[in-house]
Order: sequence, then C-alpha cells, then structure tokens
Amino acid sequence: MSKIVIVYSSVHGQTRKISAYLEDKLTAAGNSVTAVGIADKVDLAEFDKVIIGASIRHGKHNPAVYDFIEANQALLEQKPSSFFSVSLVARKPLKNTADTNPYMRAFFEKSAWVPKLAEVFGGNLNYPSYGAMDRNIIRFIMWITKGPTAADTNVEYTDWQKVDAYADSINQLTA
Repeated sequence: MSKIVIVYSSVHGQTRKISAYLEDKLTAAGNSVTAVGIADKVDLAEFDKVIIGASIRHGKHNPAVYDFIEANQALLEQKPSSFFSVSLVARKPLKNTADTNPYMRAFFEKSAWVPKLAEVFGGNLNYPSYGAMDRNIIRFIMWITKGPTAADTNVEYTDWQKVDAYADSINQLTA
C-alpha cells in the first residue's frame, strides 16, 4: 500500500500512544509505517504519506512542531499529509472536531501548511503522573472548564473508535 511516517510531539505520552496505535492499525492494513519523535531525524522524501501529531501543553503546541513544518513545508504540500492534535479540551463534544477545537483553529492561523486531513483527539488526564507545577496548572484549568480536579484522577479521554476512523481516512488519503 503506502510508506507512511508519523512524526509526533508528546509531553505526557498520550500523543505517542496514539501514534503507536495508528502505526499498528496502518501496518495491519498493509502499509509500511514508521513513527518517530519530532526531535528525531527523518527524511520525508522517503515516504508516500506524512502524519504529524502534536499535544497541547499549557495551551500551545510545541514550537518544534512549527519549526518542523516550516523546514519541511515544500514536501508536506507535495504529499498526502495529515495533522492531529491531542488535548484535554477535545474531551468536550463541542470542541472535538478540527473545526470547533480552539487549538486546531490556532494551529491553522499560525501554520502556513494546510494538511489534507486534520483531526483532534481527547488526551489523558493523569494527575498522579504530573510534577507539582503541571498538576496545579492543569487542575486550575480543569476547575475553570468544569473538569475533574481530584488529585488522584486518571482518565483517558481518547476515543479509540475515532482514531480507527482516522486511520481509515489516512488509508484513503491521496495527493
């Protein structure tokens, strides 16, 4: 089928987990798939399709994501390409699409690259795994947005059926 690369930026591991899941799904569908971190060296010219996944931390995508896109924009525009964003905001039904998610809208405003396919997924809220600063910041944000604030909360908001549908869409993606 296709030779696909998934380039991801993950802070607490959920974007990496989604990328690994996509790698398995796309490989099972007959593709050759490589998943790499945003800091890893990868030659996009070697691949037929490019997927970039990025998490939100403190309201922003990692600046390295924008640097990677800028450095590879010409190739990204030539190939079937996709972008997915992972955030806790995407847990909300009215903010879980590329059109309604504020972080995806901000991404499109900031990035010159327009992927052929875009999706958002809910992240994982795991207070016990965070350092004190992150835990307090995220708890405050959750308090404001009416989310869980108990210090022992560990909830995965990723809709894996939605990730399956996204994998199917990637298989159908053409130039």
